[in-house]
Amino acid sequence: MDLKSLCERARRSRTALSVMPAQEKNRMLEIMADALIKESARILEANRVDVEQVEGKPAHFIDRLTLNEKRIATMADGLRELIKLPDPVGEVIESWQNYRGLEIKKVRVPLGTIGIIYEARPNVTADAIGLCVKSGNAVILRGSKDAINSNKAIVKAVSDALEREGFDSGCIGLVEDTSRESAGEMMRAVGLIDVLIPRGGKGLIETVVKNSQVPVIETGAGNCHVYVERSADLDMAEKIILNAKLSRPSVCNAAESLLVDETIAGVFLPRILSKLAEKGVEIRGCERTRAIFPQALEAAEEDMYAEYNDLIISVKMVSGVEQAIAHIEKYSTHHSDAIVSSSEEAIEKFFAGVDSAAVYANASTRFTDGFEFGFGAEMGISTQKLHARGPMGLRELTSYKYIVRGSGQTRG
Repeated sequence: MDLKSLCERARRSRTALSVMPAQEKNRMLEIMADALIKESARILEANRVDVEQVEGKPAHFIDRLTLNEKRIATMADGLRELIKLPDPVGEVIESWQNYRGLEIKKVRVPLGTIGIIYEARPNVTADAIGLCVKSGNAVILRGSKDAINSNKAIVKAVSDALEREGFDSGCIGLVEDTSRESAGEMMRAVGLIDVLIPRGGKGLIETVVKNSQVPVIETGAGNCHVYVERSADLDMAEKIILNAKLSRPSVCNAAESLLVDETIAGVFLPRILSKLAEKGVEIRGCERTRAIFPQALEAAEEDMYAEYNDLIISVKMVSGVEQAIAHIEKYSTHHSDAIVSSSEEAIEKFFAGVDSAAVYANASTRFTDGFEFGFGAEMGISTQKLHARGPMGLRELTSYKYIVRGSGQTRG
C-alpha cells in the first residue's frame, strides 16, 4: 500500500480511536501484547533473516537489531505497562471562568497521525504502536531496510490479532518501501501526517529536521557525561560509571564522557580506568589524564563531541563543578548528564547549570528511559525544548484544545 493510501486509511481509523473509551484501548493493548508472545517464533525467524543480512556491521548496530525471547517479552510487558497508566485523552489540564462568565477548559487531545522514521530497532515498532493506540493517535511506521522483516512480522502479528477481535487495525500503517524516496515522501506529507518523529543516529535526525515540511519532534543523540566531583563517594562513582558505560554501550543513554575533578584524579582515575580497560573499553584521555594513566589514547577535539555507541569513552580532568558545567555545555548533546557528589552545594550548582533533558545526581544516566520513568514505553528521547523534552510518553503525544461553555455571551 502506498503512503497516501496508508495515511488515508489511518485518518479514517483514528477518528474512532480518538474517542474510544480507555477500557477499549486497553483491551487493544492486551490483545497486541498477547499476539507478540504467541507469534514470537515467527517474529524471531524474521529477525534472524534481518540479522544474517547485516553480517559485518558494528556490534552496537547488531545488538540493537537483534531480538530474542526476553526482548519480545519486554516489548509485550511495555504494552501491558501502558494499560496501567491513565488515559491522557480528555484530561482537563486546567479550567477557569473569564470575566464574561465563560467556562473555559483546556483539554488533552491526540496529535492525529504520527509518522516515525527510525533505524534498525524492532522494539521501537511495538513501543510506537502501543503509545499511539493508548494516546488515540494513528501511527505510520517507516523503519530501515535492515529491520524490514522484523517490522513486518511485528505489525502483522498485532494487526491480525486486532482484526480477529473486531478492532480496526487501520490506525497502524507500515511503509514497506525503505528507500530514501519513501522517507522523503513522509517528510513532504503535509495534510496526511500531523507530526514526524525521527529516531536513530545523528545523520537521520539532522536529515529529517532540515528537510521535513511536516512538523518534527526531534529526538537527540546522546553524548552523556558522568562528572565525579571532589567530594564523591568513590565506590559509588565506580559503580555508576561501570553501569552507565557497560550495561548497554549501544544505547543513547550510555555514558560516553567521563569528567573527574583534579583533586581526586590521582587516586580515582587509575582505579576506574583500569576497571574500564579490563572490560574492553578504549580510553581516550586529555593530556593530564594520560599523564596519570599512560595506557589511554590521546583524545582529539572530536572525541569530546562523540556519541560512540561502543566500548569507547573520552576522559577529561576538570578543576571544579563550574568547569565541568562549562565542558558539558560545550560538548554535550543535552541528553543526560550526571554528577557524583556528597556536596549538596555542588549538586545544586550542577542541577541549575546543566541544561540537559535529564540531569542526575548520584545515579546512572541509563535511567533516561520511558519504562524507567514510569511511562510504560517511549516514542523517543527529545533533546529539544518545544512541545516535548526527555522520554516521550503518552502525554507528549497529545496536544490540547479549549472547550468553552457560555450562556449567550457576545463580545462587544
